[in-house]
Amino acid sequence: MNKKASGQAGKGEAVGIAASGRTRDIIRKHGFTFKKSLGQNFLIDQNVLDRIIEAAGLDETRGALEIGPGIGALTERLAQAAGKVAAVEIDRRLIPILQDVLSPYENVSVVQADVLKTDLHELWEQKFAGCEKVSVVANLPYYVTTPIIMKLLEENLPVEHIVVMVQKEVAERMAASPGGKEYGSLSIAVQYYCEPQIVCKVPSGAFIPAPNVDSAVIKLTRRDKPPVEVRSAELFFKIVQTSFAQRRKTISNNLTALSGKERKAELADLLRGCGVEPERRAETLSLTEFASVTEALANAGMIN
Repeated sequence: MNKKASGQAGKGEAVGIAASGRTRDIIRKHGFTFKKSLGQNFLIDQNVLDRIIEAAGLDETRGALEIGPGIGALTERLAQAAGKVAAVEIDRRLIPILQDVLSPYENVSVVQADVLKTDLHELWEQKFAGCEKVSVVANLPYYVTTPIIMKLLEENLPVEHIVVMVQKEVAERMAASPGGKEYGSLSIAVQYYCEPQIVCKVPSGAFIPAPNVDSAVIKLTRRDKPPVEVRSAELFFKIVQTSFAQRRKTISNNLTALSGKERKAELADLLRGCGVEPERRAETLSLTEFASVTEALANAGMIN
């Protein structure tokens, strides 16, 4: 596939969009102003881009979906590495900028849309026909990271990897093991669908404007099947969400909201039957233990 327009310089021969000077030139040229409400922070660290592209494992047979391309720093690198790229941007003001800076690349489609309101299955069919596999690769807006991640996971999309820049604390929560304060319902949801790996941590100075928090790149590799078997993912996540409803409460006290106070003693016995002491807190339970609790409560008719 010919990715570049005739006469376009090859990779390494031209100054990338992420170069600090070029980023500022593009912003000035188009008179762009940042919207804090959209969480706009543009990456200006070429080394971080290298790590993202390496982690994504792209080639000409693969596609890449980018969410929130900004002025196209990552999009440019994706265009050079992947067969097809679709970049979904919510801010209409950025569309002409993206069309300008990405005009040399024939394999990029820019879509003006809110990804949370987009039919991603339809987008897959329209933009990634012929691609063997597709990954999501993005510098996600931090204010809406979790809803985007959950949409990507829950809609059963044919995603190979999700390689995204997120707030460092969010990446740590996604990859957390049971027993720590970072471990919670997000950890369990991500690990039910994927194997997480933190690729690198990124200081705030790698962006303009610099955010108030540090960031991290995390790679989520989609599992062929979940690591635990449950009759219903919906019931499983209902148990998880209820168990973490009030983190300082025991799992027995939280789950009483489902079983009813009149069955609290029965609930305690069921938990013990799963090898879970009722006095434990949700943050100490593994996915396997949550799966056992789900099945026990479903069999006892405490959830439906």
